[in-house]
Amino acid sequence: MGNDHEGGNQLWQYVQNLSPETIAQLSRPQSSEVFSVMERNIIGLLGTLPSEHFDVTISTSREHLGRLLASAIMSGYFLRNAEQRMNFEKAIQGVESGAKDAE
Repeated sequence: MGNDHEGGNQLWQYVQNLSPETIAQLSRPQSSEVFSVMERNIIGLLGTLPSEHFDVTISTSREHLGRLLASAIMSGYFLRNAEQRMNFEKAIQGVESGAKDAE
């Protein structure tokens, strides 16, 4: 159990030592598709009443808000990795198609 705690501390120290520019770059979605899916996911988590017709107020505890943010971050990483994998698979298919056409 001590190793997990130490590993968490190492990660936290690493994140704290990142430059503001690096944090901004890592925090920014690289594609509008990932941003759109994340936006829909968070809206789904918080509720879907349109704010232009309803005065929606959400209250939560600090702990629950932290969990929501952690969930959103993990979803973002998952979606970014899935997008990279999809693009990689498309690139491989394109290379394979090009190789077959050259034969």
